[in-house]
Amino acid sequence: MITAISLLLASATLSLASPMEKRVVTSLNQAAFEEAQQRDDTATRAFSGTEIKTSDGKCLFVNELSGDFRANLNPIQVATCDGSTGQKWDIITAGKHNDQAGTMLIVNTLTQACANFDPRRAAGNTVIMFSCGGRADGGGAVTNSQLFGFAGDAGPLSFEPKNAAGTCLAVTGNNVLDQAPCKAGDAAQSFTFSGASTGGQGDASASQPAVVSTTAETVQSSTQEAAPPVATSPAEVAAPAVSSACTLTTVITMIRPDASQAPVVDSAVSSVASETSAPQATSPAAVGDIPSVNPTTPVPVSRAGGTLNPTSAAEANQRDDTATRAFTSVSLKSANGQCLFIDPTAGDFRQNLIPIAVQPCTGSANEKFDLITKGKHNNAEGATLVVSSLTQGCLSFDARRAAGDTAHIFSCGGRADGEGETTNSQLFDFTGGNTITLAPQNGDGQVCLVPKGAKLDQATCSGAADVYTIVQ
Repeated sequence: MITAISLLLASATLSLASPMEKRVVTSLNQAAFEEAQQRDDTATRAFSGTEIKTSDGKCLFVNELSGDFRANLNPIQVATCDGSTGQKWDIITAGKHNDQAGTMLIVNTLTQACANFDPRRAAGNTVIMFSCGGRADGGGAVTNSQLFGFAGDAGPLSFEPKNAAGTCLAVTGNNVLDQAPCKAGDAAQSFTFSGASTGGQGDASASQPAVVSTTAETVQSSTQEAAPPVATSPAEVAAPAVSSACTLTTVITMIRPDASQAPVVDSAVSSVASETSAPQATSPAAVGDIPSVNPTTPVPVSRAGGTLNPTSAAEANQRDDTATRAFTSVSLKSANGQCLFIDPTAGDFRQNLIPIAVQPCTGSANEKFDLITKGKHNNAEGATLVVSSLTQGCLSFDARRAAGDTAHIFSCGGRADGEGETTNSQLFDFTGGNTITLAPQNGDGQVCLVPKGAKLDQATCSGAADVYTIVQ
């Protein structure tokens, strides 16, 4: 027993002193990657395809496989300059994801993701690459966690994010970027744009997003170990922890993107490549061939990924068996006599972003919901989650999304991978009874979710017309 405990303690000590760094993914989900990391061809670029050099002449770079399947959450690393695409950057001063004068986005040419500072993350892992706009699926607009002050010159300059005045990005002893208090003259905080072409609006010739080519090559690199997520935002922000005492070098075969081409999107993905516009194929209005049981095998889906990943869907949408349910498997009938209805294949590969149809009541499993008043994803008094009994996803309202696409089913807790806790975008005031008004708490009492044509959508709250009857 003592020997076992000693070995356990020794193992724990070794893991803390010499953590082994692991690759987070071995390949990208190309469809999800292309959706999340879209090049802004309308943007104004101060520099295109530039190297960002540290004070000792090394280059910042991104390994596209050091993050998640979308090339989010990648650390920004430092290495000897070699001219590779991962060491090239675009500096965007105006565009879809930058609407503030005197600022810049730092966009990696290889992945098209933006440098991002998130102080909520674990120490040593606050500086990461993330989909520009701040949403994991690419549907974000502008976030100040990706905007850095910029006067227009090539440097030397420091990178101070707009969401944390007095904090600057700095090179650590582990050869990654992290945060530090801004300090004039600190060599670790000094960067220069080098070897860049001067940009302009669009500047389509300078840099293009990565696409999968037919040429494979062997790549050798070390990456970071994933740590438990630290977040409550609807955006996916799980954290790869940064550690350095020991590195496990992994040799893998990967598809090397050709940076000279624009992204190639096949027809199965083209209708959903951007979730900032209203979906064309995700408004189920009739039962038809819509499954009334939750699929457990790969089947076509309407949004990102193109095919259901049953394992990912199960992880993202886990039933809370500890929850308090005011109602189980009930229908929600609107004032016009129709019921809310979902198609489990109308979302993405995780069964997130499923739109809610409004159609004649049939009693099918697709129109059944649980009302959860307390549980893992509801810690608020006088509020309920509206959970699909079929998929276990939660009714969610996201005002940041495109008009006509703000109400949908999303992983309870608001994180795409199922690791979220509680978010007010999924909480609706409810004190009991047989009726409910779907007024999400993040709508400040002004927004109600109501039938618009054949689907659920947002509207200004108007009274009795917004009330749903709970039908058992």
